[in-house]
Amino acid sequence: MFSHVTVGVSDLDRATRFYDALLIPLGLKRRTVTPDGGPPSMCWIGQGRSLPRFYAYVPFDGEPASTGNGSMVAFLAQSAEAVSEAYLAGMAEGGTDEGEPGPRPRYGDGYFGAYLRDPDGNKIHVVYRGDVADGS
Repeated sequence: MFSHVTVGVSDLDRATRFYDALLIPLGLKRRTVTPDGGPPSMCWIGQGRSLPRFYAYVPFDGEPASTGNGSMVAFLAQSAEAVSEAYLAGMAEGGTDEGEPGPRPRYGDGYFGAYLRDPDGNKIHVVYRGDVADGS
C-alpha cells in the first residue's frame, strides 16, 4: 500500500545513528541513496525488499525540520523482545520517551508497543502485533 514514508531531520548523521539503532533490531537495513540533486537523505528497507521505504531527509526547502502535530510513524517488530530492544537502542541514541515498552491491550490482544521521539521530535511507535500475527 505504501511506497515510502519520510521524516524531516536537522542533522542527518545524528538521525542515521538513531534510526540505525532503532531499525536494525527490527530487521531493516540502511540502503544507499543515490543523490538526485535533492537534499541529503538516508533510507531503510526490509531485508530482500525494495518497498516500502523509510527516509530521513534534510528538508528540501532549506528551512528547519519540524514535526507534525498528530503525525507518527509505526514500525512493525517480529516480537515483543524486538520492540524493547529497538526502543532501548533508540533511547541510547538520543530518543526521548513517549511510552515505555509494554502491552497495550486496549489496541488488541497481543499488542505490545513502545513510543519515543527521534532527536528531531518525530514521534515513532514500535509495535509487535500478536493480535495480527500474519500481518494482514
